[in-house]
Amino acid sequence: MWVLFAFGSAFFAGITSILAKCGIKKTDSDTATAIRTGIVLVFSWLMVWIVGSAPSITSLSSKTWIFLILSGFSTGASWLCYFRALQLGDVNKVVPVDKSSTVLTILLAFIFLGEPITWVKGVAVILIGLGTFLMIEKKAVPDKKTEKSGWLIYAALSAVFAALTSILGKIGIDGVESNLGTAIRTEVVLVMAWLVVFVKGKQHTLKDIPKNELGFICLSGLATGGSWLCYYKALQDGPASVVVPIDKLSILVSIGFSVAVFKERLSKKAAAGLLLIVAGTLMMLIKISS
Repeated sequence: MWVLFAFGSAFFAGITSILAKCGIKKTDSDTATAIRTGIVLVFSWLMVWIVGSAPSITSLSSKTWIFLILSGFSTGASWLCYFRALQLGDVNKVVPVDKSSTVLTILLAFIFLGEPITWVKGVAVILIGLGTFLMIEKKAVPDKKTEKSGWLIYAALSAVFAALTSILGKIGIDGVESNLGTAIRTEVVLVMAWLVVFVKGKQHTLKDIPKNELGFICLSGLATGGSWLCYYKALQDGPASVVVPIDKLSILVSIGFSVAVFKERLSKKAAAGLLLIVAGTLMMLIKISS
C-alpha cells in the first residue's frame, strides 16, 4: 500500500506546482507560502480528527518532537525557496532542479538511516542526476517578463532542504501516526512562514492579493495537504530511498500541465533529461518489486 500512497503524493505534488505558479503572478511568494501553509494545517488536523490519533500526542518522545520540529523547519525553508524560484523562473526548469533532492536523499538515507545502496540504486542515481543536469538550461535571450535571474539558486536550496526534510521526517515519524506527525510539523512550517512575512515587512501585501490568485493559493494548499498526507504515510511504511524517487515523479504532472497551461516548451535536451529521470525512478521501482 505504501507504493500507492507514494504515487498519490506524486500526483498531488505535481498539481501543487501548477496551482502555486498561478497564485504568485502578482502575489508575493513569501505571503503566498504563509497562506497556503495555513490551509495545509487545517487539512492536516482534520485528518487527525478523522482517524482519531490526537490523544497519542501525549505519548510522543522527546526525540520524536525534536526531529518533527527540525523537519518542519527544513520544510519551511524548502517551501520559501521553491516558491520564490517558481516566481522567478519557468516551471519546467525549476521543478527538475527541486526534484534533484532525490539524489541527496538517497545518499543521506545511506549515511544516516543505513539504507543500502545497491548497484541498481547507484545506476538510478546517476540517471536521475544526469537527467536533472540536462534539464537545467537557460534561455539564449531571457524573457524579462516571464523569467528573472536567481531562480536556479533558490531551486537548488529548495532541493537541499527537501532532502533534509525527508530524512528528518523519516526519523521523526517512527512510531507516530503519520497524519499526526504531518500536522505537528505543519504547525512549525506555519510559524516559520509567517515569521518570515513579518520580519520582511510584507504583511501589508495581504490586502493586495487578487481574488483569483488567492483562490489558486488555497487550492495549492489543499493539494499540498493531500500530497503530504500520502507522502508521510508512504514514508512511514516504506524505505525513504524508494519513496522519495516515486514522489518525485510529480515532475511528469508538473511539466505536463506547464506545457498545457503556461505554454512552456521542452527542448530536445530537456526532454532527454526528463526521460533519464523517469528511467532512474522506474529502475528503483523494478528493484523494490522484485
